[in-house]
Amino acid sequence: MAEKSGLSVRTIQRIEAGTEPKGYTLKTLALSLEISEKDLLIAEISNEEIKVEELISMTEKEEVFNSTLIKMINLSSLPLAWFPIANFLPPLFIMLFTKEKSQIVKQIISLQIFLAIISPIIFMLIALLKLGSESVMMTMVFLALANVYIILRNAYEIDQRKKLRYQLNFNII
Repeated sequence: MAEKSGLSVRTIQRIEAGTEPKGYTLKTLALSLEISEKDLLIAEISNEEIKVEELISMTEKEEVFNSTLIKMINLSSLPLAWFPIANFLPPLFIMLFTKEKSQIVKQIISLQIFLAIISPIIFMLIALLKLGSESVMMTMVFLALANVYIILRNAYEIDQRKKLRYQLNFNII
């Protein structure tokens, strides 16, 4: 290339190392390669864009699965499983504190938020139907046990298959 363009070998080496050609060097290279100066610079930018896009796609694919932390986030709902309005708070705080914002963690918290919304609605419907205090108590116990089962079953699936057994088709957070 140095012979064809009349530029020094050192100048060509600098350009190959990443130095952007300017002025006379840019014009001479463009003439030697029989392309416009603009195309010569655009080709360099395109290569950089491709490298950046490859790095982004590689980091997206390499999402690390920390099953111990994810199980801890999931199981943190257990102490408040009997109080559905607040059962999503422990996993939410752990997620924010540890900065573990993977899709599976968002799904765990979304499921607990959904249960926190739907459980009081079910409870109020049973209470408004005036079926008796036993049915209200049974509904409370059933909702708490259902939440405990969902939490424990998801913990088992995280351990065995690295995915959730019970999840929503959407994310609330």
